[in-house]
Amino acid sequence: MSGHSKWANIKHKKEKTDAARGKIFTKLGREIAVAVKEGGSDPAANARLRDVIAKAKASNMPNDTIDRSIKKASGELGNVNYEEITYEGYGPDGVAVIVQALSDNRNRTAGEMRYIFDRGNGSLGATGCVAWMFDRKGQIVIAKQDDIDEDALMMQALEAGAEDMQTLDDVYEILSAPADFAAVRDGLEGEGYGFLSAEVALIPQNTVALPENKAQKILDLVEKLEDNDDVQNVYHNLEIEE
Repeated sequence: MSGHSKWANIKHKKEKTDAARGKIFTKLGREIAVAVKEGGSDPAANARLRDVIAKAKASNMPNDTIDRSIKKASGELGNVNYEEITYEGYGPDGVAVIVQALSDNRNRTAGEMRYIFDRGNGSLGATGCVAWMFDRKGQIVIAKQDDIDEDALMMQALEAGAEDMQTLDDVYEILSAPADFAAVRDGLEGEGYGFLSAEVALIPQNTVALPENKAQKILDLVEKLEDNDDVQNVYHNLEIEE
């Protein structure tokens, strides 16, 4: 898997985040609310909330906005029960796609997912049809900068519990077991590193390599899925050929 093509996917996701920051913050607020309802409002005692806060900070969500989301989470969810639902399917050219959603109406969300997949020349599949192609990993992405020593970063990441670090086009990607993600994130944050993204993600075991003109169809499908209010995360195994 070439560094350029992997970074192209990450860059697309970051640009999408920048272009739709308000919607991203709304989705993160919902994710914070679900985490608070599940494990309480104290991040020190709620691992899921800590992970969502890290994800929010990597998306440049202001600290006061995060704090407000935590404080109002119990009241906000008092009359609304969000259900975590995962949808799996294929996009054009056999690219595997996994969608993670938080919904208060399963039937509505399922219909919308099917519509988006169909309109994007894809197909929604049964549970488990593509999940086996992905591994759940802690993923931290750090932008390359002149003041970052690659060897030092790798050493610090490994000492904190990371499994691997890859140097891509303009970024470093650090992977860990989900159980070690918090320790790696906290360790690197303590060393002063800023993150482009920091989350427990689904990483493809193998990729489908497509030229940019064909890859655009997949990216368009991913964008339509991410635009849906119920969708929290979209993962795929597309690799863009240079």
